[in-house]
Amino acid sequence: MHPDPSFRPKDADLAALLVREIGFAAIFASTPDGPRVAHAPVVLGADARTLQFHLSRGNGLTKHLGGAQAIAVVQGPDAYVSASWYTAADQVPTWNYVAVEMEGRVRKLDREELVGQLDALSESHETRAGIDPPWTRAKMSAAIFGKMADAIIGFELAISAWRPTLKLSQNKPADERARVIEGLKAQGHGALAHLMEQLGGRG
Repeated sequence: MHPDPSFRPKDADLAALLVREIGFAAIFASTPDGPRVAHAPVVLGADARTLQFHLSRGNGLTKHLGGAQAIAVVQGPDAYVSASWYTAADQVPTWNYVAVEMEGRVRKLDREELVGQLDALSESHETRAGIDPPWTRAKMSAAIFGKMADAIIGFELAISAWRPTLKLSQNKPADERARVIEGLKAQGHGALAHLMEQLGGRG
């Protein structure tokens, strides 16, 4: 998390909304082999207190996660900010970005919980994709689904700390922020520019 408090969202629900909408995280943990990271789709619990994910049994992090303290990071849009977009003197280039860190203890899921996670994950994204009828595992052979499920392990991170950062030039005057927004739009970073317009002033 960025140390400047002006980059922390004031809306308590915004971090959870970003995690649900982006739906993909990097999972970091220490192992006897050194620090490791894995990348996985995630399911945030309804109460925003748990984050579920699954990894291949062959992933270098898998055998070390049960009982470990880990950090999950969900990243949104980001872009370079040119110092030439400012009018004030003695400015330097920087980077605007959106990131949400979640820390907590990880537990291994049992088979029923893993299947529930997979069902929730596909249901959520099939709905968003507008697929009609949506894909479900009922369309698969039960034996093949079982074999594929055997190749992965499910986990749940009990979130003890949220550390979101929305670095959207909130520490700059309104006229400078407007120039950054226009510069980002010209570079094709429309999503980040839109966030600055909608959220940057409020955090």
